[in-house]
Amino acid sequence: MRDATRIIRSTLTPVVVGEPIHHGPVFAAPFHTPGDPQENAYTYARSHNPTWTALEAALAQMESGDGYTAKALVYGSGLAAVAAVFGAVLRPGDVAVLPSDCYFGARSVIEQQFVPMGIELRLAATAGDAQAALLAGAKLLWLESPSNPKLDVCDIAQLSKLAHEAGALVGVDNTTATPLGQSPLALGADFSMSSDTKMISGHGDLLAGHVAVREGAVDAAGVKLYDKLLQGRTVSGAILGPMEAWLVLRSIATMPLRLERGCANALALAKFLSTRPEVSQVMYPGLESHESYALAARQMRSFGPVLSFVLKDKAAANRFLAKAELITDATSFGAVYTTAERRARWGHDDIPEGLVRLSAGCEAIEDLIEDVAQALA
Repeated sequence: MRDATRIIRSTLTPVVVGEPIHHGPVFAAPFHTPGDPQENAYTYARSHNPTWTALEAALAQMESGDGYTAKALVYGSGLAAVAAVFGAVLRPGDVAVLPSDCYFGARSVIEQQFVPMGIELRLAATAGDAQAALLAGAKLLWLESPSNPKLDVCDIAQLSKLAHEAGALVGVDNTTATPLGQSPLALGADFSMSSDTKMISGHGDLLAGHVAVREGAVDAAGVKLYDKLLQGRTVSGAILGPMEAWLVLRSIATMPLRLERGCANALALAKFLSTRPEVSQVMYPGLESHESYALAARQMRSFGPVLSFVLKDKAAANRFLAKAELITDATSFGAVYTTAERRARWGHDDIPEGLVRLSAGCEAIEDLIEDVAQALA
């Protein structure tokens, strides 16, 4: 069965005469729990909720591949999902290897929460698989490919192999690619994480995240990774509300269409921007001129809706964003509408002041290109 068909059908309920075709949100804190609570599927909503169950089944199916079945857990945000992986793996004295250019929130969690507890942090760039040189004694290798905001690509399969040989588990932030565009678990990663705030929900109106693992996967002590994540979520309360879970589930059915259009628009915009004298650099792995195009084409099924480009300076980037009429100046990405921002304004990344990160939406590409042209001019 093709991806689009499989994903759309995964959001429907089993066939029961007289029952709704779609899942609905279940609002509850406690559930009826007479007798032994171990015999009840649902007891208290910090541990489980039927709406999560439906959403996690759809996400797990998206994360599954040939020869393995995935299991997924949802969280209240993408950053909560990142922290869940770190918390499940890392203990005082352990070493974590992260990209120096990954999402700043992931770096912040490590630096502010885990380093003070005795975690050693090692950083290296995504490009050129630079993290491979830092794996000796590591407990966790965290990857992000394509990276945010420079869209650099690393070899997930090769780095996963090297990390496992060094005794480390591997987590991949797959937000920019999405599970439909890239399958980290199939490439050898132990954890596939995504901020579902972005393309999976796709409307820019909620926060959510998830982590997927192979069913039955264990750590070095033989403890199932899924069980460690589930226990951590229940204890920490980093949960997703039932309304948000239902909205994500409702949105998944249109994800194949949205992703296809967003990726097509991103590639067309990247090619157009490459012709403009105002633009000194375009960063998008779907361009054949990108230094990692061959690698990206090998490990990705689509190149994602996000691209970055560099204008002369801060003023030029601000002028572009002010003049654009069909581009919403906002942070985040992956919505049905096109957004962009001068990313250096946050001060988190070592990037040019004139770098604009753009998330291509589903508008008509002709209109987007015309708008970009007039804004640059």
